[in-house]
Amino acid sequence: MSGKWTTADIPDQRGRVAVVTGANTGLGYETAKALAERGASVVLAVRDTGKGERAAAGMAGDVTVQALDLTSLDSVRSAAEALRSRLDRIDLLINNAGVMYTPKQTTRDGFETQFGTNHLGHFALTGLLLDRMLPVPGSRVVTVSSTGHRIRAAIHFDDLQWERTYSRVAAYGQSKLANLMFTYELQRRLAAHGTTVAVAAHPGVSSTELARNTPAALRLPLTRIAPLITQTPAMGALPTLRAATDPAVLGGQYYGPGGLNEIRGHPRPVVSSPQSYEVAVQQRLWAVSEDLTGVRFPAVRSGSAVTR
Repeated sequence: MSGKWTTADIPDQRGRVAVVTGANTGLGYETAKALAERGASVVLAVRDTGKGERAAAGMAGDVTVQALDLTSLDSVRSAAEALRSRLDRIDLLINNAGVMYTPKQTTRDGFETQFGTNHLGHFALTGLLLDRMLPVPGSRVVTVSSTGHRIRAAIHFDDLQWERTYSRVAAYGQSKLANLMFTYELQRRLAAHGTTVAVAAHPGVSSTELARNTPAALRLPLTRIAPLITQTPAMGALPTLRAATDPAVLGGQYYGPGGLNEIRGHPRPVVSSPQSYEVAVQQRLWAVSEDLTGVRFPAVRSGSAVTR
């Protein structure tokens, strides 16, 4: 392997099945494209299947499309049922899709949009697909977080849906912190099985459509400095791809860019915020997420600590 990990370091993926959410554009597109080029059978799980089909047409290899709207638990259940009917195994589930800095609004199930989409939708999808992964040695659940998990972030159990007040930045931070806490608790629950692992990644600062809801007061300053701090979606996808495919990856690890402040650069293991490792909060979030989604994970119990 080279000193700077790139897509050239991705092992042969022939025979492996990958499901990538939000794969019609940006980081998800680059992630799916690279996996398909290395031989994986890839499912693009996307809200807009027309865009998904166009994205699939731009990729080489075995690439198909599955409708998935993470803002609707009915859609998540329908997508999981469709995937289970067509796939007898899943090697990689990459929870990539997300929204950022949205105005105050709710999902179809009444959840704050960022928390509902980024965390609860992926929590439910993972739980509904996990039994297709547990029998598969080397299978991985990779969930994409963000450096935003450090910014005004906490799990507000007294107001998870931001019904009393709303900050689009703090709500995003909560959702990305939840992604990490979900990963770490899931890894504890998977450890006894010895087949599937849970890993997290973040893209640094990448130039994608995700920033389209950035508040107007921040948009102009960010536009001016963007060329100095952002990296391409292809570079931003590398931490996810390494988390998904590097044989040396351990369950519970977190991958991000290796440059200054994890803004850009080639991927390496990184450390998340101290509060993200708070076990009691992780376990409480898990229980609340089960109650809100109605999804119970198959035969996985909280156990040993995650790698840090």
